[in-house]
Amino acid sequence: MPMIEVLASFALAVGVLCAICGGLAALLILADGYFNDYGVCEIRINDDAEKCLKIEGGMSLLSALGSRKIFIPSACGGRGSCGLCKLRVTEGAGPLLPTETPHLTPGEQKNATRLSCQLKVRGDMAIEIPESLFKIKEYQARCEKVEKLTHDIRRLRFKLLDPETISFTPGQYIQLECPPYRLTSEPVYRAYSIATDPGRNHIVELVVRLVPDGICTTWIFEELREGDQVKLNGPYGDFRLDTESRNEMIFIAGGSGMAPFLSILKQMEQAGDERKCRYFFGALTKRDLFCLEEMRELEGALADFKFIPALSQPADDDQWEGETGLITEVVARHYRECSSQQAYLCGSPGMIDACIKVLQERKMPETAIFYDKFA
Repeated sequence: MPMIEVLASFALAVGVLCAICGGLAALLILADGYFNDYGVCEIRINDDAEKCLKIEGGMSLLSALGSRKIFIPSACGGRGSCGLCKLRVTEGAGPLLPTETPHLTPGEQKNATRLSCQLKVRGDMAIEIPESLFKIKEYQARCEKVEKLTHDIRRLRFKLLDPETISFTPGQYIQLECPPYRLTSEPVYRAYSIATDPGRNHIVELVVRLVPDGICTTWIFEELREGDQVKLNGPYGDFRLDTESRNEMIFIAGGSGMAPFLSILKQMEQAGDERKCRYFFGALTKRDLFCLEEMRELEGALADFKFIPALSQPADDDQWEGETGLITEVVARHYRECSSQQAYLCGSPGMIDACIKVLQERKMPETAIFYDKFA
């Protein structure tokens, strides 16, 4: 048999196998909903009778709580990849799931900690929720501006309608609700860092990078229009500036990882922060750089701040005279020893892990490294 026929037969077999697996998965989901009528389930929260919920069984614990306006952090929108939606489930959880174990330490597993996005409500439960999460609010907002920063990055500005103001710490994030459209039959939430000047608490700005086939980013790039009303909830997260320290700071980001630093740098400007700060920003080519004018203005406004963009794959026509290479290589060239600095990192898990390795090789203590991993 000719090789091309062998390859065609193999491809056909793989396609059939994938179709069968997909069909079986769909049937299992349908069967679960059809044959397992879980009825109304009771969720007892913090042993507080006033916080006892009656929920129709079958949905995830994360979704069940969200349906009652109890918002649990979930940077991945409930896909089980960020590990942020941890709650103690003291009764009714059932066995630990394989999708949970990568995100739970041995101590957390023994302590009945679970991922609420992976745990389905199949019966009565008793759970514990930190009191701070009851302060999370849902906001009605109107999209005032969609600004093209690069070919695949947009800056969004939302005016808050109800409530009209938000209290947040620069570095935190919100969850944006993507309504049903061609890629989703139900609302989904995705997390985005707040890029807002902290002095403007009546608006929320986000910097969003397009994810190919991403449900929420596709909606933002193709469907969202100025004037549309949206829902937000938050703020969430512990990523923030250590305002007690006077040590030199190293900021590292790439792409939409710029977002929290836009807010943090404005915070520094308003506070008159005079610490030395170097901001390393990685991009592929010159067309992937943005907010350069804003960075130049901040260099003039802050006492000892410098923005250092670097291109890892500069194009022939970029005429680039700045730093080149991976952002870890650029940082390594600037710092041989980092024992007295602090680092703030924002971006993909791979980028952050690589940066942590470089910084620790240069004697930066683990307690001096702060980061926000985009799931």
